[in-house]
Amino acid sequence: MMRTMSKLLTSWAAALLLAAPAAQAALAVGAAAPSFTVEAATGGKAHPFDLAEALKRGPVVVYFYPKAFTSGCTLEAKQFADAMPQFQAAGVSVIGLSTDDIPTLKRFSEEACRSAFPVGADANGAVMRAYDARLAVLPNTADRISYLVTPDGRVAAVHEAMAASGHVPAMLKAAQGWRASQPSRP
Repeated sequence: MMRTMSKLLTSWAAALLLAAPAAQAALAVGAAAPSFTVEAATGGKAHPFDLAEALKRGPVVVYFYPKAFTSGCTLEAKQFADAMPQFQAAGVSVIGLSTDDIPTLKRFSEEACRSAFPVGADANGAVMRAYDARLAVLPNTADRISYLVTPDGRVAAVHEAMAASGHVPAMLKAAQGWRASQPSRP
């Protein structure tokens, strides 16, 4: 009886999560992107990540995901890792953010992200709240939402969808469009 009840609750929660409408992104294109500093991991090593510092080198894709090592989040991380040469060609860096802890993210940065980009620990959810990236049905969990933030600290593009597969193409298209709109450098 308890197993049946547990399975029903798990199925119900999964159905609710999939059926729930995505929250509307509070940060519209053109809005100021909140600056943040988090502990991050790249290639299994912890280090600080400061958005303001990263923006000095060019645009940054800031993407939020619900939980490391879940199927959709692992797929999305691998897709970002595979696309890093294209992002780098456009002069764009990437950071993924979740409420996972640093020990988990150290492993995730190697296994799923293939050491290609950092993943940051938003342990208390402050960055998630600032970017209005909370999952409606689980407010202490990040929604799946991606922002392209330009060096002037403005949001240039937003992609919000629970399906992991659309984020990389949307952000890559936005990054390449941004790059093409910039005056050519000598």
